[in-house]
Amino acid sequence: MPLPTAPIRRLALGLPLLLALAATAQTAPPQRDAATLAHEEAAIKAARIAQTQAMAVDDLDKVVTWWVPDITIRRALGQPVDGAAAARKLLEPPPNPQPNRLIYQREPVSVTVSPNWPLADEEGRWSGHPGSVANAPLIGGRYSAPWVLRDGKWLIRSEVFVALTCSGAGCTLPAAP
Repeated sequence: MPLPTAPIRRLALGLPLLLALAATAQTAPPQRDAATLAHEEAAIKAARIAQTQAMAVDDLDKVVTWWVPDITIRRALGQPVDGAAAARKLLEPPPNPQPNRLIYQREPVSVTVSPNWPLADEEGRWSGHPGSVANAPLIGGRYSAPWVLRDGKWLIRSEVFVALTCSGAGCTLPAAP
């Protein structure tokens, strides 16, 4: 007498699903509580402020410590930048720096940390000041930056800047089509 095949077929079809669910349950990260999330948000804001301060004094070796090596950046007027080395090169002062060279400031407005994954999202304002942050900005706007927690340190995975305001010479800068 042949064995019934329907229950075996159902078991064979359901087994991969059960194994996938079991694997997911074992690898799901623990939920972080509100106090931990607030601490992580503060750490990201502090990292952004420290990175901005390092940019203002041309400490580029320090600036890149907050970027993943394969960071992608969309500059404010639309130009793409791929990788930390290319982004660092854009920040290098020219051999004979102009006194009115733009100094960029970034101000985090909000940071949201995922309770499930080692991911966060930062939104903020940015501005470009000629020569010194004490001078009125020539260009400014908003930015967004996804962060990732690697080896206990929050790093910027990508950045998207959008130019929204300008004055004087800042209004003559061309946007990428």
